[in-house]
Amino acid sequence: MQEEFRVGVISNTHGVKGELKVFPTTDDVTRFKSLKNIRLVGNKKELEVEIENVRFFKNMAIIKLADYDDINDVIGFKGMDIIIDRQDAVKLKENEYFISDIIGARVRLEDERELGTVKNVIMTGANEVFEIESDIYGSVLVPSIKDCIKKLDVKNGLLVVSLLDGMLNEPLKKIKEEEKE
Repeated sequence: MQEEFRVGVISNTHGVKGELKVFPTTDDVTRFKSLKNIRLVGNKKELEVEIENVRFFKNMAIIKLADYDDINDVIGFKGMDIIIDRQDAVKLKENEYFISDIIGARVRLEDERELGTVKNVIMTGANEVFEIESDIYGSVLVPSIKDCIKKLDVKNGLLVVSLLDGMLNEPLKKIKEEEKE
């Protein structure tokens, strides 16, 4: 499991008193209110800093770091990632998970056959869709619905799925043989 998370990227300075505009890479921008210590990573440096104040403007967080009181002190932070440790992450409810903990998980069919690994999780609005990379079938898209997702074991990196008719492509081996003809 991933032990640290990127929760934002510093997009620019804000004003002249050392404030920074943060583009959130988390689904809840207000989570910055609960953060006290963060790491800034990028531009060939890494710093541990303390958040002094947070406010919000449109979809951005405006943060003020302790001991950085001038635009000249923070201008070099533009483009840096804001990293937090897992213990500072949002507490998950039952049946919730961090997407980064799913990427790379093994995927098996209900009959125990290996299908591949989770390559990506696509947010569609209605539900998530797992993109599975399979050596046999190529890219397979599986919606996160009860009919398809039978077991999700984040701790052991395992996803067990049931596929609906039409979800699998022709096996890649067969397609390559047909292309040679």
